[in-house]
Amino acid sequence: MSLRATAWACSWALALSCGLTAANTAVAEGPGPGGYPNRPVKIIVPFAPAGPTDIAARFIAAKMSENLKQQFYIENQAGAGGNLGMGNAAKAPADGYTILFVSSSYVVNPSLYDKVPYDPYKDFQPLTVAATAANVLLVNPTVLPVKSAKELADMLKANPGKYSFASAGTGTTPHLSGELFKLTYKLDIVHVPFPGAGPAIQSIVGGHTPLAFTSLPPAVPLIKEGKLRALAVANKTRVKVLPDVPTLEEAGSPDQEADTFQAVLVPANTPKDVAQFIYQEVVKATKSPEVTAKMEQLGLEIICNTPEQFTQQIKTEIAKWGRVIKEAGIKAQ
Repeated sequence: MSLRATAWACSWALALSCGLTAANTAVAEGPGPGGYPNRPVKIIVPFAPAGPTDIAARFIAAKMSENLKQQFYIENQAGAGGNLGMGNAAKAPADGYTILFVSSSYVVNPSLYDKVPYDPYKDFQPLTVAATAANVLLVNPTVLPVKSAKELADMLKANPGKYSFASAGTGTTPHLSGELFKLTYKLDIVHVPFPGAGPAIQSIVGGHTPLAFTSLPPAVPLIKEGKLRALAVANKTRVKVLPDVPTLEEAGSPDQEADTFQAVLVPANTPKDVAQFIYQEVVKATKSPEVTAKMEQLGLEIICNTPEQFTQQIKTEIAKWGRVIKEAGIKAQ
């Protein structure tokens, strides 16, 4: 073969190789509007791993990844009671590739802090409350061998200033449950905030804080193992996963219903068709038998309301928690 022919053959082979490589690495389009999602999708959870929001988000993200053949991954951005992650999500590109998975801190923080890095009415499109979780009063039984909320209150009242309680962070609904408990029984106990329920529960298991108010899901396995004792739940009714644990009202502390929602939002200017697609896929994933079973085993109640219902809920809960925070005199720490 002549030198010229050899050069031509090599050039042709190289071109063919490049064409095949390009074809093999072409971006696979998703089933949503405009081929969404055609690359990994980030889900911001503004709390530490192992808390209820993180747990619920991971269950749903895994199922969405399976359903849509694209990675939906969790990025934990804990700090400032959730404000850090929520503020970052508010500034993220509104293209459907950043999703905010948040707790009730979204509606509490605007009343708790002098300034928050997001506008709860304008910076996001609310999609759905995927689930809710009851809050629970916990003790480490080796440190505080009490068996009821009333017995605990009596012990705390007899030892003012001696004990502290952990929560998932200042202004979280578990923290507010603790403050209401303090007000009801006129207790002198110190609040110790953590950047999520996971670290708060680790503290109580380690005996560093003898009691805690937290969301139920991350505590359930430890309650069943006997490492923690649940004295009461801050819920309208007893929860299925712990049927023998009374509500705080049954335990003598009324008006302490305070569940924690686990909800999904996207930046405000996300295209409506993409936002609707994400909403539908979140609901589909959440209501799948395997995700529902996992959530219910940890005490999460499936909700999946509509964007319109969630929008109204945000307005209602901002007003509700604003009143509680003002009456209790709670300030961000």
